[in-house]
Amino acid sequence: MEARSVDAIPRGAEWQYEPKWDGFRCLLSRRGERVDLRSKSGEDLARYFPELVQAALQLKATAFMLDGEIVVPHGKSFSFDELLQRIHPATSRIRKLSQETPALFLAFDLLATAKDGKLASQPLSKRRPALEAFAKSQFKSNKTFHLSSVTTSYAVAKKWLRQAGGGSDGVIAKRLDLPYQSGNREGMQKIKKFRSADCVIGGFRYASNKLNGRKTVGSLLLGLYDNKGLLHHVGFTSAIKREDKPALTAKLEPLIGPPGFTGNAPGGPSRWSTERSAQWCPLKPKLVIEVCYDHFSGERFRHGTSILRWRPDKAPKQCTLDQLKQKAADPMKLLR
Repeated sequence: MEARSVDAIPRGAEWQYEPKWDGFRCLLSRRGERVDLRSKSGEDLARYFPELVQAALQLKATAFMLDGEIVVPHGKSFSFDELLQRIHPATSRIRKLSQETPALFLAFDLLATAKDGKLASQPLSKRRPALEAFAKSQFKSNKTFHLSSVTTSYAVAKKWLRQAGGGSDGVIAKRLDLPYQSGNREGMQKIKKFRSADCVIGGFRYASNKLNGRKTVGSLLLGLYDNKGLLHHVGFTSAIKREDKPALTAKLEPLIGPPGFTGNAPGGPSRWSTERSAQWCPLKPKLVIEVCYDHFSGERFRHGTSILRWRPDKAPKQCTLDQLKQKAADPMKLLR
């Protein structure tokens, strides 16, 4: 069951609201001594989270299917970066991290039990009480499984959206009157909290394809200064109109040169890096743009950003990491 992105929280008695967790979506099922963890794309996640498999085998119920989110706690928040580290080819590394940074499973739907193998065909108004009863009998003595909070209050949902961060990046709205909508986006909507930040353009990458036989800019590399005056790479934007690319390229090329990023730089050694990701041009820190983003964690924007406006009135040194500090709700308080 997937969500349709919308700009505002829907209102009405037919809606139920939940926190939108920042983790790996997962269908977790058990049949006897077999536990399956399946990602949204259908990939097998069981080998990466052996502690979840063991925790599922410790539950009293021997046949069930849960829909939920895999997260990794870090202090009073959830760390997506530590979660990403779990997708590793080495079994020994996975085993080590499963002990050092054990994952949690946040359940928000129940699709099947031993008594009702077709619970998914029931409306959410019936599935949610069934999930709460299941959690009450199964999760109490198991620290790995948690029940995700819900509300039918529009005011509470708006509060969750305002406080998004630290593990939650928005709100999910689900139709109470519909069965589990596998394969379409009719029964669920997602609303993210978008923010803006002023960033220095510390470099750029050329587009992979030429425009009218000439190389043009493909993406801008964004930077922010720390309190030591170092410019750190924090993300990118590729939301550049095709017709604007020639003029923007002409504006950027005269600025090619050091220092570029003096702190964390793009294209560093990483198993996520590719040859293409290492090819970038450093720029003198002269240009500032305001970008729109939905999530900032691990000292970078999690997704690509969009350009709101150029800021010739803003000095590059004014673009600091401090502007992204936010007071987010403790995600553990949104669990039961």
